[in-house]
Amino acid sequence: MIRFIPSTSSRILEEAYGKGARECFSEDRTLKLVFSKKKAFDLVELQQLLESVGWSRRPIRKVRRALDNSLLTIGLWRDDPRFPRLIGFGRCTGDGVLEATVWDVAVSPLYQGSGLGRQLMLYILASLREEGIKRVTLFADPGVVSFYENQGWILEPKGKKCAFWYSN
Repeated sequence: MIRFIPSTSSRILEEAYGKGARECFSEDRTLKLVFSKKKAFDLVELQQLLESVGWSRRPIRKVRRALDNSLLTIGLWRDDPRFPRLIGFGRCTGDGVLEATVWDVAVSPLYQGSGLGRQLMLYILASLREEGIKRVTLFADPGVVSFYENQGWILEPKGKKCAFWYSN
């Protein structure tokens, strides 16, 4: 179950990160982390995040088109009133009714190992569930398939890149 921190400043969060923004649990109480489906991405910052996890550079104009044509994009932000930092990202495509596919999930190496990737995936699934989507597929690099398997994803027969999740 995803843990969202109740916030007395939800109005302030929504002003900075858009409607529906929610705080993300962090064991480090000095960090304030926020999930947002509405805050616009700085494409250079997004590119830097993706490169930091080992992804190859993508042309920015194509990244913009991919974001514009996505069913769901989520940012995980390290909150700072003056300069919020993008530390996590997720992107899904789909028909918006029956099915969705998770294509891109990344958490900055500086924040990996603290459960934020798991929380990001739970937030993605909760967001899709809110839309009534009950079948989700995921494509992942072979090196991270075990991350998804440990979260209950059902791997395709060869267990290489594709996994499935079904809503209860």
